[in-house]
Amino acid sequence: MNDEVTQYISDTAPWQQAVCEKLRAMIHETVPAVEERLQYGKPHFLKNGHHAAVIAVARGKVSFMVFNATDIPAVKGSIRAMGNGDRKCADIEEGQEVDYKALAEILEKTTIAL
Repeated sequence: MNDEVTQYISDTAPWQQAVCEKLRAMIHETVPAVEERLQYGKPHFLKNGHHAAVIAVARGKVSFMVFNATDIPAVKGSIRAMGNGDRKCADIEEGQEVDYKALAEILEKTTIAL
């Protein structure tokens, strides 16, 4: 665990801390050899030196983004495409029920070739 990532998470609202910690644990469980670093001011997670995921906190939400996701379909209200579609993002708001298992399945698919 990276201390800068831990500090980033601890500087957020209590509900965001809880979501970030669950996402962080899910990432480590799904990608056991993942490396954490604070990059561009946000927690980035890398596998074999390649970007796998990012957690970003903004006012009123926590965003979870995966890379290499061209083959992952966007789902209105759940997963949105970013860039040219190679990145997908789930925005989580306070009180929202989160399907961490589904997010783990997406992460597993997008990191298998890294």
